[in-house]
Amino acid sequence: MIRVAAAQFAVTNNVEENLQTCLRMIKQAAGCSPDLIVLPEFVNHNSWYDDKDHCYRVSVELDGHFLGQIAEAAQLANAYLVVNCTVRRADNKVTGTSLMYAPSGELLGENNKQVLVGHENDFLEPANKQGPIVDTPIGRLAMYSCMDGVINETPRCLSLRGAQVLCNSLNSFAIDEGDLHIPVRAAENKVFVVAANKVGPLIPEEVLQPISEAINIPVNFLSGAGDSQIVAPDGTILAMAGKEEDVIWADIDVEQANHKLRPDHSDIFSNRRPELYQRLGEDPAMQSIEDFEAPEDVTCAAISVTSLDEAVELINASSTASLICLPECFFLQQPKGTDEEVELSRAAVQAISAACSPGQLIATSIVTHNDNKLCHTGVIIASNGIVFEQGQVHFSSRFHWSALSDEFNVYQSRFGTLAITLEDDAIYPETYRLIAMQGAQTVLAPLATQEGWQTTTGLRERASENRVNVIAADKNSANNQICVLQKEFTIMTPWQERQFDGLLSACECVRGGSENAITQGVVHPKAAANKVCSHRTHLINNRPWRLLQPML
Repeated sequence: MIRVAAAQFAVTNNVEENLQTCLRMIKQAAGCSPDLIVLPEFVNHNSWYDDKDHCYRVSVELDGHFLGQIAEAAQLANAYLVVNCTVRRADNKVTGTSLMYAPSGELLGENNKQVLVGHENDFLEPANKQGPIVDTPIGRLAMYSCMDGVINETPRCLSLRGAQVLCNSLNSFAIDEGDLHIPVRAAENKVFVVAANKVGPLIPEEVLQPISEAINIPVNFLSGAGDSQIVAPDGTILAMAGKEEDVIWADIDVEQANHKLRPDHSDIFSNRRPELYQRLGEDPAMQSIEDFEAPEDVTCAAISVTSLDEAVELINASSTASLICLPECFFLQQPKGTDEEVELSRAAVQAISAACSPGQLIATSIVTHNDNKLCHTGVIIASNGIVFEQGQVHFSSRFHWSALSDEFNVYQSRFGTLAITLEDDAIYPETYRLIAMQGAQTVLAPLATQEGWQTTTGLRERASENRVNVIAADKNSANNQICVLQKEFTIMTPWQERQFDGLLSACECVRGGSENAITQGVVHPKAAANKVCSHRTHLINNRPWRLLQPML
């Protein structure tokens, strides 16, 4: 077991003052005798600059006074220490860099930020190489910062290269980083995450009020959101800070991060399909996300059923819903891949088709015969039968008999561009990325939920980081959810229907309950076209495509 800690605090525009705060917080963190301490992002100066020259002046030298004092503090704390600063580089350039110091004070590694957000794009240089995996006596450690974790690629690559503990330094006002993105990065990779965010104003206090009035964002959302946390590989939050200065800590067994098995013993790393992910590493300038026609609003329902008769009854009760999602193979016990199940699946399709209202579309999964091979297949059913099929792409022990599909596809419908993700495909961040890049606006997800994090954070995070609506149904109605994209999206969209709420990318979520088998909602397919969350920051096109070799 090792002990890890995260220090949460405020930063100003005074570099020397910030150094003293860092030293004070490192000393405070050392009080719990940790093996590892993580500090927030940009601890040398608020991320607010008059111009590039100002940014360079307030940045630090790798061998300068500021980091020299930090290295000494690591020695005094007798701990590995991760700190993030803006660092001066050649030709008057600046990077946002996470640095790891050993208990001896030695600099063990540095990692430049890969995904810049907002005005960081105007002042900082993005990384041009992958960050290190630092092999230490306490485990294999890696670093990333803030926006690198709002999308999945940077933490994914670090985890695939063997990291056991991801150190995430943040400079964020966004409450959805703590609610969604941080815990999902741990769970989807089955690693530990130690995340340290800021509190206090993120811009100079003297301009807080005029900036707030100019951009119509309340002052309280121009401050660090706090919520620093330590997350286990199953998505469990082991320790979490509030909204004030704080130090949190937890004891962890890093060996847990070596186990990548789902409850059915499927290995989430060895079952990846890198040969199908190659598009992720291609230049976005040479690609375009399809922008298909879509309605503003579509009524929908996620329905929990365990028999065909029940499904027909509840479909009839949901005749006003244009899109309906039913659970995975709900009319079967655990499918074994038999000819009898193929026949039962055909009968289920016929019954669902007969229950469809004119124009209605219903998704579930069935057992099919394709090219004389048994397959677990997602289907969209209309009144005239199956109109779209999506085979399972990733191997799972539950469906070990299923031949695998070699592609993800989308379906053009009168309700916008649809896709299906099956239970054993939805856990892979690559899945949602690939279908979003094909223009998917709404994803139908027939589930048999295996892990708690999928329901608490996973699907909503998938919807949010890719800007797609999701309609997910499970036999257990408490796992049903409808993820609805906000029409007004972050600071890049005029706010007319609602107040700014401190969310960077999070969608709304209608969750099911144990009392009602039908979860109803209205999704917004047209909203999926807007994927720009901040100035020069596109949630898909700004993926670090040059650095994704570990994924590919």
